Amino acid sequence: MKSAGWLRAGLRYAIAGVWLANGLLCKVLHLVPRHETIVARILGPTYAAPLTWLIGLGEIGVAIWVLSGYRQRLSVVTQIGLVMSMNALEFLLAADLLLWHQFNAVFASLFVLVLYYYGFGQSAPVARSH
Repeated sequence: MKSAGWLRAGLRYAIAGVWLANGLLCKVLHLVPRHETIVARILGPTYAAPLTWLIGLGEIGVAIWVLSGYRQRLSVVTQIGLVMSMNALEFLLAADLLLWHQFNAVFASLFVLVLYYYGFGQSAPVARSH
């Protein structure tokens, strides 16, 4: 089905876009200083700047992994784990610094559902013999 292929590609690019925007724009380029403040709250202020930058590089790496399609289900499970653990820490230790405060958990949950659907809710395209 052609529409399933477009949906799958759209989800792949959207998911990668989330990681790229958060990693590159918010953390590496420091366009959203609140991220460094959150890291300082959770991991301490001494190394918050370099740790935020490293976290951003990691998120860029996740975006590249998503775009590559390599071991997609492992990628999805890893992403779900990252999103859930990051959001749990932020919720418990820095909820007042989050853009939507406690409602961040709602958006994180929606993203996790999208990830799950992308990784496990769709069947992979079936190769057809002619």
